[in-house]
Amino acid sequence: MSQDLKEIIREEYIKCAQDPAHFLRKYCNIQHPQRGRVIFNLYPFQAKVLSLWKDNPYSLILKSRQLGISTLAAGYSLWLILFHKDKNILCIATKQETAKNMVTKTKFMFDNLPSWLKIPADENNKLALKLNNGSQIKATSAASDAGRSEAVSLLIIDEAAFIEGIESIWASAQQTLATGGGAIVLSTPFGTGNWFHKTWVKAEAQENPFLPIKLPWYVHPERDQAWRDKQDTQLGDPRLAAQECDCDFTTSGDIVYYSEHLEYMTSTHIVEPMERRGVDKNLWIWESPDYTRNYLVVADVARGDGKDFSAFHVFDLETNAQVAEFKSQLSPKEFGYMLVGIATEYNEALLVVENASIGWATLDAIQERNYRNLYYSPKSDIATSDSYFSKYEDVSKMTPGFTMSLKTRPLVINKGREYLGDHSVIIRSKRLIEEMKIFIWKNGRAEAQSGYNDDLVMCYNTAMYVRDTALKQKQYGIEMTKATLNNIQRPSAYQGAYFASGNDNPYAMDINGETEDLKWLL
Repeated sequence: MSQDLKEIIREEYIKCAQDPAHFLRKYCNIQHPQRGRVIFNLYPFQAKVLSLWKDNPYSLILKSRQLGISTLAAGYSLWLILFHKDKNILCIATKQETAKNMVTKTKFMFDNLPSWLKIPADENNKLALKLNNGSQIKATSAASDAGRSEAVSLLIIDEAAFIEGIESIWASAQQTLATGGGAIVLSTPFGTGNWFHKTWVKAEAQENPFLPIKLPWYVHPERDQAWRDKQDTQLGDPRLAAQECDCDFTTSGDIVYYSEHLEYMTSTHIVEPMERRGVDKNLWIWESPDYTRNYLVVADVARGDGKDFSAFHVFDLETNAQVAEFKSQLSPKEFGYMLVGIATEYNEALLVVENASIGWATLDAIQERNYRNLYYSPKSDIATSDSYFSKYEDVSKMTPGFTMSLKTRPLVINKGREYLGDHSVIIRSKRLIEEMKIFIWKNGRAEAQSGYNDDLVMCYNTAMYVRDTALKQKQYGIEMTKATLNNIQRPSAYQGAYFASGNDNPYAMDINGETEDLKWLL
């Protein structure tokens, strides 16, 4: 090799070592989904991201789909291990296969480098590439102990919003990064309230070491509005398209309650309570009792392990407006006494308590106080219409409280969604709205995201379900009473009571010489 050629290679090697963008653009090949093997000719936004990674040890990337950011991370990883000694890069994803893709991309670039850029590899397999300068990249699936046992120079977490239990993974990996390592965390959004979303919010507020980098669909120079419009059709759901393209947390994820419905409620009805009661001020009141109205109190009893809360809502049965709310930690018995007090205050409201095992102590306390208007459920698990007139029922064939079964739970949740979507309920509590934002579909079941509570949400759903069936039963009772009275003939005497003569009111009756209007029965 001539002296001039050696000098050219030497200068080029130094340029590659100093500038990862130059290295990738000139010497790294990638596998393009349409064009096959091509040189990695970085787009301007990719080059910018690369420089940000180089200058910031912690980067958090909120990205649109198919921007080539995972491929960029693979190229950056190759640059790190090729031009630096003893770098240990760990790739974590939801599945080992996904994490392996990062290593596969790195290996492809390495295998296609010119010989003068390569160095011998001590290990080269599907899950790892280890060079003889002591640097390596390897892949692992998401597990709580991922990255715990070794010092990591760079941790790459792919699709972080979708990793179950990522809090534990991050906590364990943090110890190994404390010696001077860094992290690149990238994901499309998947709803609010998860670790990725919370970390992003804190990064924007500069409350953690992450640099937030947002990459919506339009940063790609080959995309225009026509491309974006087409995604709604191709993905089959505008919400999924918003998740995959727009970097929008509020429209992404398997959310139970749509963000536009929550935003409407927030802008229209959310107000501060007029009164806060209790030692911890957690009983919020928006309306005082009106003794001409009927109310509904629906409660959820805490397990008592300190991880959830006892909660209840008070709704006006006619307007369906939330008039009071409670969320705090109480013993089941204390909670029962409190419910009797609030239900009595609100005009002997219909009191609904879920009768799961944790609710029986609360129900016992309520029955101990002989509360008359306690909700009863049929003793079967069949979802039947439950009576508004619980205090008049023969309870021998019923059981105290509301039975949440496999059959009733989906009906309860759907009723809550229906009322919210139709704007047929007035929610005033910001606490309830916040819980609704992190209430998601998980393996077909609606529940709070990991690490959160859904006490207020389930109270709300149950309230809407019971209100719906209660009003139907009330109307049914009115119609039956009307039919019964209308079928009564006007005899000359009926057990000492006479229908008032000369009165156009069909429900007017003479009783011991006085006229009584029987419409009160309605």
